[in-house]
Amino acid sequence: MNQLLDILQSKTKIRFQDCDPFNHLNNGSYINYFMNHREDALIKHYDIDIYKMAKLTGKSWVSSSNQIAYLKPAFLMETVTMESQLIRFTNSELQVEMRMYNEDKTHLKAIIWCGFVHFNLLKQKRDIHTEDLMQLFENVNNPVNAFTFDERLSLLKSNLVNNM
Repeated sequence: MNQLLDILQSKTKIRFQDCDPFNHLNNGSYINYFMNHREDALIKHYDIDIYKMAKLTGKSWVSSSNQIAYLKPAFLMETVTMESQLIRFTNSELQVEMRMYNEDKTHLKAIIWCGFVHFNLLKQKRDIHTEDLMQLFENVNNPVNAFTFDERLSLLKSNLVNNM
């Protein structure tokens, strides 16, 4: 079996319909870009299609929380690099960190921590992950060196300043 990546990366272009009158990505649209990146990356790298899973098993994930920081604007028609990684998991929850950079990753534009709950759509309640999923999470979990979002944000900001 091939080694699974623990940081998933993709590039995308910022589109007109997602921007404000200043040609900046609208704050609300950042979450859509992050979620689209993660959904596509899960299919590409882990063969997990959350919509197919929901249809076949009646189970998938629902968002439970988001913490986001906007650091630099993303501009209309700019290509951005997106990264995501699983940073914590339990038998029924996931926490994922996602980052948006400029194309060559010299400027961090935004960071988000997303919480997801494994959910049984048929029973309308939280459910536990299967053993296969737990094994996957164990293999790709990539914790960050921070207990809180604010602590992580400070570390990333100081790393950016020190690398300039």
